[in-house]
Amino acid sequence: MSYYLECKSPPSISNSTQTSDKPRLLDQVRNVIRCKHYSIRTEHSYLDWIKRYILFHNKKHPQDMDEEHISAFLSHLAVMKKVASSTQNQALCAIVFLYRDVLKKDLGEFQNLIRAKKPEKLPVVFTQEETKQVLLQLNGVHWLMGQLKREYKMIIKCCRSGFYFMKKQFSASLRLRAKIAVGFV
Repeated sequence: MSYYLECKSPPSISNSTQTSDKPRLLDQVRNVIRCKHYSIRTEHSYLDWIKRYILFHNKKHPQDMDEEHISAFLSHLAVMKKVASSTQNQALCAIVFLYRDVLKKDLGEFQNLIRAKKPEKLPVVFTQEETKQVLLQLNGVHWLMGQLKREYKMIIKCCRSGFYFMKKQFSASLRLRAKIAVGFV
């Protein structure tokens, strides 16, 4: 039981099918991840990215590869697979973990690495002028609902104490509008 506490690999089973005492690479990765108490989702993700990395280089052992191979794989993800920057970063973290923590191999600089583009951030909230422009385009019931929604938001900002009452009144007006549109009133 001491191998669990000391985070060493479990003793090998003397079986004719096993050729060496050293665990396979992915078993080593799994063992180190568990010793560091990473989440199970991280374990699955890292193992998947390491498998993809090895398969990309025709099952060549990572010990025999260097920074150029890593750059080629990550650039392939960005250019050919068109992955998001966060996806490429996750793959990079998995590979760095493999080399730094499992293989104990120091990595240098990544030359010629093509990074995936980060998406352009779009504004989440309209300005007051943009809101006015949208409301000017609405007619009839849609204009009324837009005005109610706008006024509701402004009142909530001004007076937090009446929040529940106003929310209830606004919800009631929406239900009434739905009933009028369907023809129940």
